[in-house]
Amino acid sequence: MDQLTIGAALDRDSLGQLLQTQPSLVEGYLSLEQQLQPNGFDLTLNKVSRLSTPGSMGAAPDDRELSNTEPLDFEPGDWLGLTPGPYLVDFNEIVNLPLNVMALGRPRSSLLRSGVAIHTAVWDAGYHGRSQALLVVHQSAGYRVQRDARLLQLVFYRLAQPVSQGYQGRFQGENI
Repeated sequence: MDQLTIGAALDRDSLGQLLQTQPSLVEGYLSLEQQLQPNGFDLTLNKVSRLSTPGSMGAAPDDRELSNTEPLDFEPGDWLGLTPGPYLVDFNEIVNLPLNVMALGRPRSSLLRSGVAIHTAVWDAGYHGRSQALLVVHQSAGYRVQRDARLLQLVFYRLAQPVSQGYQGRFQGENI
């Protein structure tokens, strides 16, 4: 393998090849033409929920508790008005990472230019699921989003070698 490709972000052509494998790198996408980017793949909005209870993070895996959520209803035309604050968003797409690929999520620049941020964790090699992210509206006037809008770009990286064991955490197979 060419040393330049190890640890480098995957380009559109490399992603296109991985989209043709079984399982596909990304399933359930809405528009390959719009979502496949020069250096990543855009994930689209499926659901927005309000965080309704506090969570907790203890030292042991059994000592963490996720916040409860309340799904928000989209208005006519599938729009949703959001007031300032944090929201949990679910994406339409299912991500299937092989053992030699990991991913990082970055917000679309249009969000940032409007005072809205998306926070994510690492997509570990071997992860399979329909992911979630934290969307935070910082804009004091709020923000509007439409179902199926492209919110996040996943940037994929080829590892120097496949991991011996892929992701095994509690979110494996989430939201499928």
